[in-house]
Amino acid sequence: MTNEQIEMNEKDFITELTTWCHRDGITDLIKWLQNETDFFTAPASTKYHLCEAGGLCEHSLNVFTQMENIFDTDEDEMESIAIVGLLHDLCKANFYAIEYRNKKNEKTGIWEKYPVYTVEDQFPYGHGEKSVYLISKFIKLTDEEAMAIRWHMGGFDNAVKGGDFGCTKAFEKYPLAVKLHCADMLATYIDEVK
Repeated sequence: MTNEQIEMNEKDFITELTTWCHRDGITDLIKWLQNETDFFTAPASTKYHLCEAGGLCEHSLNVFTQMENIFDTDEDEMESIAIVGLLHDLCKANFYAIEYRNKKNEKTGIWEKYPVYTVEDQFPYGHGEKSVYLISKFIKLTDEEAMAIRWHMGGFDNAVKGGDFGCTKAFEKYPLAVKLHCADMLATYIDEVK
């Protein structure tokens, strides 16, 4: 992704968030994202979807767009859609590092160093719950928003393995949680596949 695309995505992200979210603290959250995190330049994953600079912000925009497009939402719901769609993976800010590995160039036979993303979690608090925690430092979430963000990974969340039925209960009680999970899966496995 080019620097221009990264900057455009950052601008689009901030525009969507400030257009729909009018809660106290949203300006401070955005300043924190811009000045104290790598949110706008971080990858979305180490080797899967959008494993490139700026991938995290692009993924967040893709999830928000999916939620807007596939679910019949009225204007009253748009604040929640923007919050959960754009901020669900806040846990990945300051989460990745770049490491170098060796790989043999097939054409020349020479070993070359190449960069890879690795996980260097500076605040190991889980996935969805970490996003809820970080967002809550700035803005107040509704119960439904918190549950949607906490359980957006659905069955892929490690907490679900071993018989934790919290995800099922959250999906039964909070439709926004199901919507976010579906939008996240569509963005990850349909929109972002190269």
